[in-house]
Amino acid sequence: MSLRELARVVQTSEVTVRRDVRALEAEGLLDRRHGGAVLPGGFTRESGFPQKSHLATAEKTAIADLAAGLVEEGEAIVVGAGTTTQELARRLARVPGLTVVTNSLLVAQALAHANRVEVVMTGGTLRGSNYALVGSGAEQSLQGLRVSKAFLSGSGLTAERGLSTSNMLSASVDRALVQAAAEVVVLADHTKLGTDTMFQTVPTDLITRLVTDEPPPHDDRAATELQALADQGVQIAVAGASGNPGGEQVPATRRAPLPGPRRGHMPLRSGAGMGEPTGAERGRVADLRRR
Repeated sequence: MSLRELARVVQTSEVTVRRDVRALEAEGLLDRRHGGAVLPGGFTRESGFPQKSHLATAEKTAIADLAAGLVEEGEAIVVGAGTTTQELARRLARVPGLTVVTNSLLVAQALAHANRVEVVMTGGTLRGSNYALVGSGAEQSLQGLRVSKAFLSGSGLTAERGLSTSNMLSASVDRALVQAAAEVVVLADHTKLGTDTMFQTVPTDLITRLVTDEPPPHDDRAATELQALADQGVQIAVAGASGNPGGEQVPATRRAPLPGPRRGHMPLRSGAGMGEPTGAERGRVADLRRR
């Protein structure tokens, strides 16, 4: 859509819409183009690390906090590449006796000074866009490996295809990580729910658990996808993105399955950071997001 059309729809100036579009792009909800905006993604598009690191940061932090609680002292796990798994690694530094196998330089860096954690890196060729080791060297180094859990992220997650990514080499290494693990835990914020990308990494029937955040009230696609994943046997853990503004202690997790009065309905709320936007500017952004 052109900026002119967007301004007409939300009844404001093009200057204001341009600022709002810039804010929505920072959230990964659309891509700016000359004179307008388009829906994000496509099957082959992949954002680089600098862009990903600024998207859904509060949600990723909450997801990492919850996922870290799934790791026990003395376990051996694999952790894939990604900004959410990087957040997880920062929290794993406090788990004594842990062994972490990873192809991610960012994960290894987060654990580099953890005295009680052993880090094992795969071989492979460095992929600079996400600081991950990929290729045949990475895959061969994982042969014969067996660990308790694999923690993976990706570009999209649907009930139909499972976890997917936009890069063939990354997908191939992620599949090798999955084969090494007894359980597969996917870390994906709500913006990835319902998004399908080019290369499947983990089919739905191999996903043991999904750790995600609460979809906003208007995000029917994410809520429906969560219900569909639960219907297929995926255990769902939902983390709150932030604390209660009123200062009360709010439970950070809610575990599914997610039965509801109708398919796609999320009957419970975390109450954490999910209120309706306030103010004229946030209202415009919310209106654009809904449209």
